[in-house]
Amino acid sequence: MAGKIAVTWKKSSIGYKDDQKRTIQALGLRRLGHTVEHEDNRAVRGMITKVRHLVEVAEVVSDDASA
Repeated sequence: MAGKIAVTWKKSSIGYKDDQKRTIQALGLRRLGHTVEHEDNRAVRGMITKVRHLVEVAEVVSDDASA
């Protein structure tokens, strides 16, 4: 696991448990459709797994990889 991942909040957390709402907040997501970038590590992957039904994850491609 190296590089960065983009996490986008796709589904409302209304009706879900408070710990899932706090995980969305901890990821730095503020509103539906908001996207944040995080380092790809085990801690972030664990948070994403907890709210995988609410978010969408994409790998960030950097231009530095081709050099």
